[in-house]
Amino acid sequence: MMIEKSVSSIELSSIVIDDKFWGNYMELIRNHVIPYQWEALNDRIDGAEKSYCMQNFRRAAGLEEGKFNGCVFQDSDLYKWLEAVAYSLEMHPDGKLEELADGAIDLMEKAQQPDGYLDTLYIIGGLDKKFTNLMDNHELYCMGHMIEAAVAYYNATEKDKLLNIAKRFVQCGMDNIGREEGKIKGYPGHEVLELALVKLYDVTKDGRYIDFAEYLIDQRGKTPLYFKEEIKKNGNNFVWKDSYTQFQYYQAGIPVREQKAAEGHAVRAVYLYAGMADVAAKTNDETLLAACEELWENIVKKQMYVTGGIGSTEYGEAFTFDYDLPNDTIYAETCASIGLIFFAKRMFEITKDARYVHVMERALYNGVISGMSLDGKRFFYVNPLEVDPEACEKDHNKKHVKPERQKWFGCACCPPNVARLLSSIGNYAYEQDCNRLYINLFIGGHIKTELEGSPVDLKVKTEYPWNGQVRITHNLSSSYELAIRIPDWCDDYSLTIGGKDVKYELEKGYAVIRKDFSAGECIVLDMSLPTKLIAANPRVREDIGKIAVQRGPVVYCLEQVDNGPLLQSLYLDSKAEFEVKFEKDLLGGLMF
Repeated sequence: MMIEKSVSSIELSSIVIDDKFWGNYMELIRNHVIPYQWEALNDRIDGAEKSYCMQNFRRAAGLEEGKFNGCVFQDSDLYKWLEAVAYSLEMHPDGKLEELADGAIDLMEKAQQPDGYLDTLYIIGGLDKKFTNLMDNHELYCMGHMIEAAVAYYNATEKDKLLNIAKRFVQCGMDNIGREEGKIKGYPGHEVLELALVKLYDVTKDGRYIDFAEYLIDQRGKTPLYFKEEIKKNGNNFVWKDSYTQFQYYQAGIPVREQKAAEGHAVRAVYLYAGMADVAAKTNDETLLAACEELWENIVKKQMYVTGGIGSTEYGEAFTFDYDLPNDTIYAETCASIGLIFFAKRMFEITKDARYVHVMERALYNGVISGMSLDGKRFFYVNPLEVDPEACEKDHNKKHVKPERQKWFGCACCPPNVARLLSSIGNYAYEQDCNRLYINLFIGGHIKTELEGSPVDLKVKTEYPWNGQVRITHNLSSSYELAIRIPDWCDDYSLTIGGKDVKYELEKGYAVIRKDFSAGECIVLDMSLPTKLIAANPRVREDIGKIAVQRGPVVYCLEQVDNGPLLQSLYLDSKAEFEVKFEKDLLGGLMF
């Protein structure tokens, strides 16, 4: 069987998002979050934990003296910021922002070593130690995020300085790591490089990048286990030696095709699975795709919260076991939901099945945007389902759960991750096949593209998620297939043109309309948005006797500010009738 991945994102420069809900987020990222995060990277926010990120680059470039500070992966915060900047520039050219980004890229170039190596931890702390702790010190993780930033920046600006910096670093990696005799037989302790290399191939068409990505996936978990050898050779500490998962914390205990359940660090896991899906498609590897499908099923049916959160324990920020989903000691890192979205997008592009996008939508509305305040200046790392503020302060087992969003984190992977995802949300909402346009997420905007050489020009208008009507107006006459996702929560909907039912076929969760569209013709999708009570699988012990309230894609919560401190004493009649109203002045306007 040939694995076909013909679905691809529409270029961001061809999408104008004017949706009230998501448009507000886009403007927030562009005008507030990106500038705020630049200040954070430069340690200029009063009362926030220091980043040290740009300080490390200045020191690595020899512009100032001093030691390395911060987390070992601190470089990646700059790369994710640059990626968010790139997506913003692609949709909204901004000379001043581009100049700021170019300055950061110039600094990276000054820090890069003659052999292409670029990781400030070892440039400052000792280059003799580079590639000696792939398990824990994140060089290849930083390389992956650098690639993603470089590809995005090249696509947005056509400038290749950052792309060339990334290519030189990748070449350094391939010179030292790989199958060949004399090379390190290693792979990343924190995955992301695998999927990034596929992006680099898509821009350069250099097959060596696919070969390297395939090696990194195939080598993982093979005997002799590289991480064991690395520990012995270099005297590295094995933090997880007393844990149940051992090397499965890194998804490295057994070969990836033998893994039947998601284990270990949740972000690493879904980043790896996204890369596996990409490589499976590029190499036509059916066994690798089958592994992706089995891991996906395990996550969404047995290890995922109703919010799309994954990774239930603070210990290792990890998956535990099937149906273990506590609400008060939850972890559900923002980055993990983002990684799940990356995985979902790639599986959809291979299978054209809406079930992956259903999960993408759930995670996006409930597991990702919850991680950032509406002013873009405070963040959740952990996304709790149940919070007792006193317990967060006094119970050691709940100290990771914060009752309020924080200004910044010393380990600040989540804030720039949110920025880069939301800046590129158009890539997830609208995708295309040979002669088919997919509407995955209901986000208002103006979309221009070509299908089989013919122009397509659409205007989408909606008040989703508060209202279930989506209006799709054609600005040009065109003949193609329009595939509109019907959400899994939607039991009642209609599709009409001019008030008359339109003919369509249901294919893998999409209503597919095949016709000659006329300029000015408007397709109306009307979805009822009933308020539903959601019960967990009875094997989830913590949820016995509990329900969640969901309307459309949004899962609601009870808060102390509205209901008093004894939330645990509240009960909801399962036969209760719900009254829904819209408050335009509450949190930017919402339905509750």
